[in-house]
Amino acid sequence: MEFHGTTIISVRKGKDVVIAGDGQVSMGHIVVKGNTKKVRKIANGAVIAGFAGATADAFALFERLEMKLEQYPSQLMRACVELSKEWRMDKSLRRLEAMIVVVDARHSLLLSGTGDVLEPEDGIVGIGSGGTYALAAAKALIDSHMTAEEIAVRSMKIASDICIYTNSNFSIESIKC
Repeated sequence: MEFHGTTIISVRKGKDVVIAGDGQVSMGHIVVKGNTKKVRKIANGAVIAGFAGATADAFALFERLEMKLEQYPSQLMRACVELSKEWRMDKSLRRLEAMIVVVDARHSLLLSGTGDVLEPEDGIVGIGSGGTYALAAAKALIDSHMTAEEIAVRSMKIASDICIYTNSNFSIESIKC
């Protein structure tokens, strides 16, 4: 599942985890908006989430994720698995066209509408139309002297230089682990 108009990258390094996202919203080949915030803190700032896909669908998922986190406090993995099960089984949720990346102090997770709750070994996750470019850049930079935030910003810059659906108006959130 690939969505045009979004690049989200999450980088975990040392005692930091960061999610960065671009601000571009496109309809077809037209840029509609350039300053959308696709990354936000939830669960009283303990979790960061970023989305790719339809905005309304992503907000519906964020709301459900927050409810799951209230039900399972401090258990991001459990909340995401429960959300994923609901996403797959509920007929109306199954139609949602979005992917989300969520992180806390311990986990970096990718959730998709196909029922996936994936945790990459290296703590680097990229989604959206420019996600693979940002992911490749972050993987290349992870062993450098750069911080998690510096790697995320540089990776987003590289993606925005390559992907026409990604701009350089980034929103960035981080958590100290």
